Amino acid sequence: MKLEMATFGGGCFWGVEARFRSVEGVVETAVGYEGGQVDEPTYEQVCTDRTGHAEVVQVEFDAEGVTYEQLLGVFFDIHDPTQADRQGPDVGRQYRSVVFTHTPEQAKKAGDFVAKLAASKRFNRPIATKVEPASAFWRAEEYHQRYLEKHGSDACSL
Repeated sequence: MKLEMATFGGGCFWGVEARFRSVEGVVETAVGYEGGQVDEPTYEQVCTDRTGHAEVVQVEFDAEGVTYEQLLGVFFDIHDPTQADRQGPDVGRQYRSVVFTHTPEQAKKAGDFVAKLAASKRFNRPIATKVEPASAFWRAEEYHQRYLEKHGSDACSL
């Protein structure tokens, strides 16, 4: 087993986490906050849209069972990467589309993936997803972990 870490922000972290948990090769997930200026932010603080954090899912995966590129494919299939600072009814910088990379190789792969996606014209609007180096990950409160699973659902509903 070759364990690696990946981190994705694509709107509300509940649905993003549920989808990644279903991917073969994913060992563990955790929801939390990344990319902001406040240490140990709470959900309430992040929801004010003043901490700079994004709601993210940290994905621990077996690189021998699933590739980083496959995880990028899942990520870009489960949210609208053309929406800046929102996903569906959720509005604010905390819901931005972002890939936080943990290695130079991930940064290159994510950047290449975004460029290919933009060139593909799959979407009618420009790709808004940012690729940024990983920073401090702050694990969200326990009641957010596996939220949909705890509530008998596998997807968010509007």
